[in-house]
Amino acid sequence: MGAHHRGRPDSTASGPAADGIGRRTFLGYVVAASTLTVAAPLAETALAPTEAAAAVPSVPGPAELYDLNDMLTHAALPTADLITIRLDTDGTASFALPRAEVGQGITTSSAMLIAEELDLPLDKIRVTLADARPELLFNQVTGGSNTTISTYTPIRVAAAVARGRLLRAAALELGEALDTLTAKAGIITSTVTGKSLTYGELAEKAASVATGQVSVTLKEPADFKVIGTARRRIDALEAVTGRKKFAMDVRVPGALPTMVCRPPTINGTVRSVGNLDQVRAMPGITDVVRISTGVAVRGRTFGQCIDAVRALEVTWEPGTAEAASDDSVRAELGRAEVPLPALDLLTKSVDARFTFHFASNSALETNCAVADVREDSAEIWASLKTPIVAQEEIALKLGLPVSAVKVHVTEGGGSFGRKLFHDAAAEAAEISRAMGKPVKLMWHRTDDFRQGRTHPMSTSRVRATYALGQVLTYDQRHTSVATDFGHGVGEIITAEAARLPVGDLTFSETIFTLTQQTPYHFGIVTQLLSETDKRFNTGSMRNIYSPNVRCAQELVADELAKRMGMDPYRFRRAFLKDERARAVLDKVAEVGEWGRAMPAGTAQGIAIHPEYHAYVAVLAEIDCRPQTTGRKIPDAYTGPRVTKVVCAVDVGLAVNPRGLEAQMMGGIMDGIAITLSSGLHLADGHFLEGSWDNYFYTRQWNTPPELEIVVMPPTTETPGGAGELAVAGAMAAVACAYGRATGRMPTTFPLNHGEPLGFEPLPTSPPIRASPTDGLNRAF
Repeated sequence: MGAHHRGRPDSTASGPAADGIGRRTFLGYVVAASTLTVAAPLAETALAPTEAAAAVPSVPGPAELYDLNDMLTHAALPTADLITIRLDTDGTASFALPRAEVGQGITTSSAMLIAEELDLPLDKIRVTLADARPELLFNQVTGGSNTTISTYTPIRVAAAVARGRLLRAAALELGEALDTLTAKAGIITSTVTGKSLTYGELAEKAASVATGQVSVTLKEPADFKVIGTARRRIDALEAVTGRKKFAMDVRVPGALPTMVCRPPTINGTVRSVGNLDQVRAMPGITDVVRISTGVAVRGRTFGQCIDAVRALEVTWEPGTAEAASDDSVRAELGRAEVPLPALDLLTKSVDARFTFHFASNSALETNCAVADVREDSAEIWASLKTPIVAQEEIALKLGLPVSAVKVHVTEGGGSFGRKLFHDAAAEAAEISRAMGKPVKLMWHRTDDFRQGRTHPMSTSRVRATYALGQVLTYDQRHTSVATDFGHGVGEIITAEAARLPVGDLTFSETIFTLTQQTPYHFGIVTQLLSETDKRFNTGSMRNIYSPNVRCAQELVADELAKRMGMDPYRFRRAFLKDERARAVLDKVAEVGEWGRAMPAGTAQGIAIHPEYHAYVAVLAEIDCRPQTTGRKIPDAYTGPRVTKVVCAVDVGLAVNPRGLEAQMMGGIMDGIAITLSSGLHLADGHFLEGSWDNYFYTRQWNTPPELEIVVMPPTTETPGGAGELAVAGAMAAVACAYGRATGRMPTTFPLNHGEPLGFEPLPTSPPIRASPTDGLNRAF
């Protein structure tokens, strides 16, 4: 198998493989169908990881040898042959991508892979999202920045099989030798006679009446004409013109707007409802029913649903986090912290503890789904990153066979880990069954902030010892409110295992071990996770543990550099393990003019983050002086402002550099937000933030005026992960810049969390704004 990739045989080897298959030769399938349909390989030879070279003086951590991305990729391999591409008589190629498009641009990158191997223009390729396909097992989960890595070879092989079949069909049709034919832009031409046929004319002739295995050779990287070139998104026009279809745009006969009145505290339940009949009689309201999560109302318009929810008189049972606050959770984390090893009194050390507060995924699209549940069947439409487990669990709850439940994956308006869970789909199915009617369920913004899934609060205790210009040990104890991994690896077996009393801890430990690594030679390194407190609705917010763990490590790196009398950039460069890491670090230092003179109260920060076979370095400049720039900012926020960011990224091979730049920009905005201003305040069992006007996510007023992304030249022949890569690097760089500008290491995040709220919290009951003038604008 030809791919230079940890966990796969090296593609740099020359000559045929032992089984006679060349370094770029793969086995694919031609599928029996009326028009040409082809499938990807069953890549058994890619299952065994290769050994990594030994590192001195630090032993490589588990994630450096085999990481979460490797696990997800290898789990997907056994069903890779079920990924198919279909050629139609109009000359287009259709591909149902078994992943979720939530704004990251994977429909475009997948189309580019097909265009490359099929020699077909990009505008002739139709990429849709596949419905839930249980037969794919672990091959329909979107997460861990894994999509491009795991589908890179299967999609290319399927496209190459299609191209080969078309050429053979053309040879028979034209009566020409195969080696006299060329394929370009969807047309096959004879170099001898000049005769040509289009792919559309050959689609049926190239079809097969039986499924069979064929051998194909993929293009050499030197021959790429599409892969590696900057392309605009294939859905860009639909997005900017408002024609792109999301869950709430799906038209299902009879499906009416539906909303839920939710408890004032986390996971509270309904004790009683005092005015059901009166609310049912309100204008436009068709149904009001009690459900497990509250009281659902269905009406002609969402506005009427809002009026009904506000009018409900509900008495609530206490929630799972009754009376919990930031302080009580922090105390609980302190009790669960794993002790650090004993310290030699003669050893110099940096010792620090960091607190990271709850945070919201902040997807622009709130949780929503459409459901039509009938006596013997159900149909669901939602943006889902684990549609198989959604289908299987909804079927279980409805008492239906899995085959009777259809789950359609719609495009999503952001996720950042939120849509790994199918909360809205399951809730919509429950409501539809209770009402006996199809529903179009939408959570409002306050639902998302207060009852949705959050990034868990955590602490990180770090100790690093040093002497004689060397770091001798690095110990990190990360303690967190439990992260819910109840989505498993995308199907019901691992989802249920992740919920077991012991299984959930095992799952968390596995994810932590397979994602966290130290890029520096810091002697003996230990990074351990402890989790506690399962009362909260949590999830894998973008980059899971990495932003907090990396931020703490990079701040300690700055402190080590200071105590050892070294420049922070030079310190990192001297201790880095990998040349790719050193290259991105050098690039941001060069482009960002590291070390330039800056006014008091301003400073630069620099950080690096390796993950998923990729590396990112970020240089950030911050202004901590009283703001006198005249930029329009909310009265409630007067904190520091990031004024410049330079990011260098190496993902091995960038399939679409333009899309990669956009991913880095989004990750940087996330990093700035969770460092400076975006956190949730927990008090009396609920979160105080309820809408965008008091959850200060990065916006136009605090976006860096100077932002530059440098995509490094290809360093490997296959792509690495990119979706989450910049978040941790940006968070760490901004935190380090703040520490250097103020002269004190920050230890609580976001930085503004300990300040007065600066906003009036929304009422907790009813949980929607009461003001008629701003309810619609801000609740959504």
